[in-house]
Amino acid sequence: MRMMKKIAVVLSTVTLAFIILSISVLRSSIIRPSIDVYSATPKPELKADTQEKKIEIMYVMPFPGRILPDSPFWPIKALRDKLWMGVTTNPMRKAELSLLFADKRLMASYELFRINKPLLALSTLTKAGKYLEEGGVIEKNERQRGLDTKSFLFTLATASLKHREVIEEMLNIVPDDVKPEVIKAEDYSRNVYKQCRDALQSQGVSAPENPFDTN
Repeated sequence: MRMMKKIAVVLSTVTLAFIILSISVLRSSIIRPSIDVYSATPKPELKADTQEKKIEIMYVMPFPGRILPDSPFWPIKALRDKLWMGVTTNPMRKAELSLLFADKRLMASYELFRINKPLLALSTLTKAGKYLEEGGVIEKNERQRGLDTKSFLFTLATASLKHREVIEEMLNIVPDDVKPEVIKAEDYSRNVYKQCRDALQSQGVSAPENPFDTN
């Protein structure tokens, strides 16, 4: 009887995750129909306030959703993301999803820091960096197979700069004892940008300008 209850719980969880996944895929197919959407990505502009000299990368971050990692429903959402990646067969679509998950987790991390949950926020920030990195790995594999990935490379480079911008702003609300780890997590976006920049330049394409440093 106990075993039957466990099986029922597992089946219910998987079914719910599948329903959420199906809705997400349907919405995605309507809003972002294919990887070709990146071909329309404009070159980012940098806005600088003359008084505060604030850097703003022109890249729109997605809404992280109402279910954050501190929610009891988060495991279902995380399972949905894994299923979504699992049923996606197009490698560049996987790269696109990795970038989407990276963006969403970055904004979720910001919100968790804002509501004073620094440890969970730091963990979420690290996962955002890993998803960003994963998108770059998938792109590199496809580029080495001969696929033209320049438009996605440009978008990924721009997103990496946006991640750095958000993290820099995030440091204003991060507790002092956590700041070193947050700064360390910034290496993900820094490294992904450099890889994208080098890959673009090797193909004769200018990368988005990096306003943070010249390394």
